[in-house]
Amino acid sequence: MQIVDLATNHLTNPLGYALGGSPRFSWMVEGAKGRAQKSARIEVALDEAFTTLLYDTGFDPSLSSICTSLPQLALAPRTRYYWRVSVLSDADERATSAPAWFETAKLDEPWQARWISPVQQEKRHPILFRDFKVEKPIRQARAYVCGLGLYTLTLSGVPTSKDCLTPGLCAYDKWLPYQSYDVTGLIVPGENRIQIQLGNGWYKGRYGLDITREYHYGEDFAAICELILTFEDGTEQVIASDTRWQSLRSCILDSSIFDGERRDDTLLPGEACAVREIALDKGLLQPRRNPPVRIMQTLSPVAVIHTPAGETVLDMGQNMVGWLEFTCRAPKGSEFYLQFGEVLQDGNFYRDNMRTALCEYHYVSDGKPKAVRPTFTFYGFRYVKLTKWPQDVALSDFRGLVLYTTLPATGSLLTANEKVNQLIQNTLWGQRGNFVDNPSDCPQRDERMGWTGDAQIFFDTAAYNMDVYPFYSKYCYDLAREQAALEGCVPVVIPKHDVTQKGACAWGDAATIIPWRLYVRYGDVQLLQEQYPSMKAWVDYIRSRDRETGDTRLWRGDFHYGDWLSLDVEDPVEERFGGTDHVYLASCYYYYSATLVSKAAQVLGLTAQSQSYAALAEEVRAAILNVYCTPTGRLAVNTQTAYVLALYMDFLPPEWREQAAYDLTQKLKQADYHLRTGFIGTPYLCRVLTDIGRNDIAYRLLLQEDFPSWLYQVNMGATTIWERWNSILPDGSISDTGMNSLNHYSYGSIVQWLYQYAAGIVPLEEAPGMRRFAIAPHPDPAIGWIQARYKAPSGEITVAWAYDEAGQFSLEVSVPFGAQATLTLPEGADSTPKVLYAGHYRWQYPALSAQKLPLDLDTPVLEIYRHPRAVKVLEAAFPELTGMMLFDMFAGQRSLNDLIRDQFIAPDDSRLNGLPQALSAVADEKEARQKRTR
Repeated sequence: MQIVDLATNHLTNPLGYALGGSPRFSWMVEGAKGRAQKSARIEVALDEAFTTLLYDTGFDPSLSSICTSLPQLALAPRTRYYWRVSVLSDADERATSAPAWFETAKLDEPWQARWISPVQQEKRHPILFRDFKVEKPIRQARAYVCGLGLYTLTLSGVPTSKDCLTPGLCAYDKWLPYQSYDVTGLIVPGENRIQIQLGNGWYKGRYGLDITREYHYGEDFAAICELILTFEDGTEQVIASDTRWQSLRSCILDSSIFDGERRDDTLLPGEACAVREIALDKGLLQPRRNPPVRIMQTLSPVAVIHTPAGETVLDMGQNMVGWLEFTCRAPKGSEFYLQFGEVLQDGNFYRDNMRTALCEYHYVSDGKPKAVRPTFTFYGFRYVKLTKWPQDVALSDFRGLVLYTTLPATGSLLTANEKVNQLIQNTLWGQRGNFVDNPSDCPQRDERMGWTGDAQIFFDTAAYNMDVYPFYSKYCYDLAREQAALEGCVPVVIPKHDVTQKGACAWGDAATIIPWRLYVRYGDVQLLQEQYPSMKAWVDYIRSRDRETGDTRLWRGDFHYGDWLSLDVEDPVEERFGGTDHVYLASCYYYYSATLVSKAAQVLGLTAQSQSYAALAEEVRAAILNVYCTPTGRLAVNTQTAYVLALYMDFLPPEWREQAAYDLTQKLKQADYHLRTGFIGTPYLCRVLTDIGRNDIAYRLLLQEDFPSWLYQVNMGATTIWERWNSILPDGSISDTGMNSLNHYSYGSIVQWLYQYAAGIVPLEEAPGMRRFAIAPHPDPAIGWIQARYKAPSGEITVAWAYDEAGQFSLEVSVPFGAQATLTLPEGADSTPKVLYAGHYRWQYPALSAQKLPLDLDTPVLEIYRHPRAVKVLEAAFPELTGMMLFDMFAGQRSLNDLIRDQFIAPDDSRLNGLPQALSAVADEKEARQKRTR
């Protein structure tokens, strides 16, 4: 038995991170003979040998491997704490982990350093530095630093970390994250130089939605730093930023998140200049909350393209986010000019969908061979135009450096369908590219904002792919800070920067949905407690808008994005707000968020508040039913998304759900099994279909290959998820340049359905942290087989199912140590739930779907009409129907069961007896086989 994956706040050996009220510890157990943890013991010490023990829980059966906090542990600033865990299994095995550690930041220790800035402010980027001398042996050295807008830190020319784009993106006017670095190994006896190079970044560069004016959090470069040297004799020396520091000019002439970077290595730094103190509030400084952005992968270009327009263009083979690094061998003064784009048009380089973002890199060589790459920007691109390239073009000279936040991978998913596999990879690449310190909508054009709607829509997919706990926790922290300044209203982007639009449904509801989903996924009640005031404030804000517009328990009178970019409007390119009534949508989310606040309050022991918000939700539900449903239970808003929300959010009376489910399937059949949903409806569509027993339609939508569909994008060569269903038209032309990102992850939320429904790995609200979970696969022969792995907080879960040619269905499942799964076997097996404990399990039995007739009462009439002999059988049985003018067109995708429901056929009509068998007996085998695999 081994204890592995020790983490503090979901971080491995974190140095200088915000720890919340108290650090939360987690671990996993592998290789045990037992099934569960009987008890555990956590020890905390000041040394790795645990001779200076600070805290010992003793063996305690209540300690959870998913999340255990020790609020009794008093933490000191700038201190490393070692901890280890011992576990006793239910088979009486005992093991003790290797030590892990966490190190506190400055906490409430006052800053000796001052914010400083170059006296001379100019576009050319500065380097702030100080020389110092070390005359005694060093025991340890730490640097605590923040630079605005972005910074790199070096000691005597050596980078202190692999972090990129620090300090990252945040609500800079509300708080400023500083980073802590262990620089012990970089301090040398004698002369040393500490150096901070500064760039514009999100803080003071061109960034924001309003292109008519530039909004900056600040106008000046600035930095604050404390380098604290601890000597072997126990004394300390603090090298703090102040007016003793100096400034040099760097070789970076300009940088911009949108426009790129200009660098000239022929320029000399000139004479050192003075720095000045700058009036920035040190009270805003807080320890970092997010893991760093780093170079996570390296790609090689797949081709050099010589376009019809005479351009030289690199093809990276993948729409990626980060930098292009190249080897420079050109003479001094040689100019390089690179432009970045996502797509070719007519075989030529294209960048119009970047809008005003220039997305360029300029470099002038100093004649020294070197690897060259940007520092203070990033690009979203697949193609790179070598506009100026003063040396031979060799593929080996280029490297695509993929940047994203360092979040551990937690999931993998593979199917028998290569196009579905590409869709899964496209979604993962979209997540990588849009998780550059903050969840963004797109990583390439003049936007790159943290839209709340996109962030909440994609949360569960993101959480299957990666451990997103610290990433989304930081996002929620920013959200709450911004919200607090707006009296409970949530901006539509986080941080809000220059965006004044606020309060939209599904977007603002990120305040309730993300914290609740974080809690269910990771089981950290402390995070839920921290975010609960924000959750409550959002619903209170909607309630205040309700009061101001008549106290109807509907959310009226506000702007909403609606079912953004849905296709149920006359002109989807120009009409972006969708075809579903906005008051209906807003009121659905009013109900849903009130329900989530009630649940959160119940978890936190706030019974009165829980009851109050449950009552509010019930009032909203009653208002929705009164206004938007007929007395017989028909929904008055007749769109796919309207039905999806009614069923997903579960506000219909039980006796009305069946009608809504039927109406949804009819809407899909009328659209020839094509979705018409946008940002709001799409994430829930397949989930709802499976929940209402129409898993067949969910798979049909997944596997649809013409427009609009997920696989249409794959067939058109997409390597990420598009913003629009038709971002690229069938002829290869881009559909719109005003708003058309080819890396926009929201529609990739279908991957949640693949993990949670197709594979069947299901988190349970009643068991946060997935100590208990459900395994409920919903397979279909159309996809052949699935292999899914998910490293949940409790350990690795695997599910694999497959059909074979003999009609057998097999299922393999593994449950991690300490966890418990409730399994529901699919495909006609005994559906009684089975409780599984840690271990590996396998079943094989005849698949019910293999026994399904090729044509039955659920087969669409149009499909029956693909079988000429079956049509003769149908005509003989129901001549009064088939004799109707244009009957096959009239019936279309409706089935005979649909016609029975709509009273074209009496349910007790004796002619139905044996009809499926008669139809199937004469079915064309080739068509039937295609139907089974569609």
